[in-house]
Amino acid sequence: MSIADTVLAVNDNLPIRTGAAVHSGKVRSVYWLNEVDSARLIQERGYPVPADAPLAVMVISDRLSAFDCVWHAEGGLAGVPGKGAALNTIASHWFDLFKSQGLAPSHILEVPHPLVWIVQKARPIKIEAIARQYITGSMWRAYSKGDREFCGQTLPDGLGQNQRLDELLMTPSTKGILHGIPGVPAADDVNISKQNIVDNYAAFNFSKPSDITHYETLLSQGFSLISDALAKIGQLFVDTKFEFGYVTNSDGEEQMIYMDEVGTPDSSRLWDASAYSEGRIVENSKEYFRQALINFVPDADVLLNKDRMPEREQLARNTELPAELFAAVSKTYTDMAEAITGKPMRTVENPYQEIMAAMAEMKLAV
Repeated sequence: MSIADTVLAVNDNLPIRTGAAVHSGKVRSVYWLNEVDSARLIQERGYPVPADAPLAVMVISDRLSAFDCVWHAEGGLAGVPGKGAALNTIASHWFDLFKSQGLAPSHILEVPHPLVWIVQKARPIKIEAIARQYITGSMWRAYSKGDREFCGQTLPDGLGQNQRLDELLMTPSTKGILHGIPGVPAADDVNISKQNIVDNYAAFNFSKPSDITHYETLLSQGFSLISDALAKIGQLFVDTKFEFGYVTNSDGEEQMIYMDEVGTPDSSRLWDASAYSEGRIVENSKEYFRQALINFVPDADVLLNKDRMPEREQLARNTELPAELFAAVSKTYTDMAEAITGKPMRTVENPYQEIMAAMAEMKLAV
């Protein structure tokens, strides 16, 4: 079996019994279960949710998305070996930590395979909850050009690139295209201020105004827990994206939860602390791949300029990246998963067959 055979690149065509169309994103696909299977699993597996809660099977792929495109490499590599399992392992670890520390639960109910979560369907809050502890990336580029206000917050003059901020900065953006919100363009990933959210809380899917403070608290507390844990393994938690939603808990009450993923190399920047103390930046996240890609392509502006998206998509389709680059990304992700959890990664050798064996055991295979 070749390395390419260990990669799960296509994850929306599995013969899993569903009650609605499969939703496929850049990395994950969601199989919405029908009412009968949801109720059966809740009873058989003892999930702590209402008996009629809607469930889904969430399958993560090994695809590598950057600059809003999916990339491939030599040797038929349509994804990065071990990437999906590493992301699921890391996110599950942090979600378990949050719950054990009394912050909030997540949407995950069971992990039947390293590439699969059984989740409770949530009503998502339409915000990408971004938190930044260092000034770098797009924020630094804007700051270096003279911008001082970010999402309604003002930064002081005199900051340097990659400098640690005195306080955690929350810079939310829209999740999806939202229409009819004053002062917020109808486009995905638009920066917004807290005042935008307060004035239009229902449009962002908050149930009540006080939940805005609650989401900020969960974001801040979650960031702090991950940051402290990463410090113990010599890593800096630079910035990250959280997502939140609502579910009905086992007591029949609406509850805000963490969802999607948290603290992974895909959703966060992670820096080596020792290198940073010496004035160097060593990336242990997808940012490593992004920077390598910028240096690899002939015209980096194609990647950075949103107005050139058609050219970027063509570039991604036509560019076969070095297999060594994907191997380096694989090592970064698996090394971080093992360092964070303190456990060796489980090897996935035949993802399709393994996932379907898990689904058959749960009586979800077609």
